[in-house]
Amino acid sequence: MTDTTDTVTNRSEIVFVTDAQDCNPNGNPLGENRPRQDPVTGQGVITDVRLKRYLRDQLVDDGHGVFVKKTAEGKSASRAALALDVLGDITSVEELEEVDDIASEFLANALDVRYFGATLSFNRDAENEVHQALYEDFEGGNYTGPVQFSPARSLNAVQLNEESNTLTSVISTNEENDVGGYGLDDHRIKYGIFPFHALVDEHGAENTDLTDTDVERLDTLCWRAMKNQTVSRSKVGQSPRLYLRVEYRDEGFQDGDLHNAISLDRENASDDEEAMRDEAIRNVTDVCLNVTTLLDRLEALADRIETVTVVGSAYLEISVDGDVVGTAADLDTELDDRGVPVREIDVYEEFEATLPSE
Repeated sequence: MTDTTDTVTNRSEIVFVTDAQDCNPNGNPLGENRPRQDPVTGQGVITDVRLKRYLRDQLVDDGHGVFVKKTAEGKSASRAALALDVLGDITSVEELEEVDDIASEFLANALDVRYFGATLSFNRDAENEVHQALYEDFEGGNYTGPVQFSPARSLNAVQLNEESNTLTSVISTNEENDVGGYGLDDHRIKYGIFPFHALVDEHGAENTDLTDTDVERLDTLCWRAMKNQTVSRSKVGQSPRLYLRVEYRDEGFQDGDLHNAISLDRENASDDEEAMRDEAIRNVTDVCLNVTTLLDRLEALADRIETVTVVGSAYLEISVDGDVVGTAADLDTELDDRGVPVREIDVYEEFEATLPSE
């Protein structure tokens, strides 16, 4: 990992493909927590907010400081209280005054703000002198995040799991060992494969002090967050399948559509015409990712690319020009053969370098 505190100078574009099997990857609280779905196309939808929640939770587990989080009691706290916690649980105006540069100290200890930005427009609180002093220090101090993810729409039309819509949980009533039951709404999708898209803006990085080291951390953070933070009952069944970060050389340049350069290869997914239909897809072995356009585009942009960082799953097949060429784990070889500067990483060998220093 780059050993630098320099602010990011190169723009990056990220494509992060995940999938979800027999789970609810992103329920809609305004719709009985049913999986989000485009009513016209039937595509499943996962919001950027849901993905960033996983990333923040992983940062916390890794020992990094974050701004947007629950308190120790699991309750929401005011922005002022969260900011003070990031600054070291300051409890007095005198302690606050000892901090030389509030904004720099805050950004140094709130890694999620360096990535995603934050609103720091605290309310005036005349009854709390520490909050009042913090308001004056941060007045107008809002941060636009240089790392922006787009919501992901599944490459297939997802099917809802009707067979598990309603389950019954059996519990003891403590009355002569009798048991009772109550219904559970258990809305899930059978399978969906989702390409997220993100940009790392080198100009926005100046606003939050985002460093090259921070950006490189994303290369292992996204993968591990999807592995480690999707273990609750309704979320288990999600996996990372392909991570691609293209770092460009030219200032302000980006392709901007790399997530639209991949699609499902229906013919190579199955020899059975009926099994090619979205209604028949049940897991990762039923899909094949067509990366022809993606490889063609990256080859055409090779002179503008500093490097492409790749992590791929050995379970997801990929095809080029109608032929299966291997799995997502082999994408680095395909890029290298086309003269694209590429770096394949082993997430679990490299992530420890991204952890906070002692």
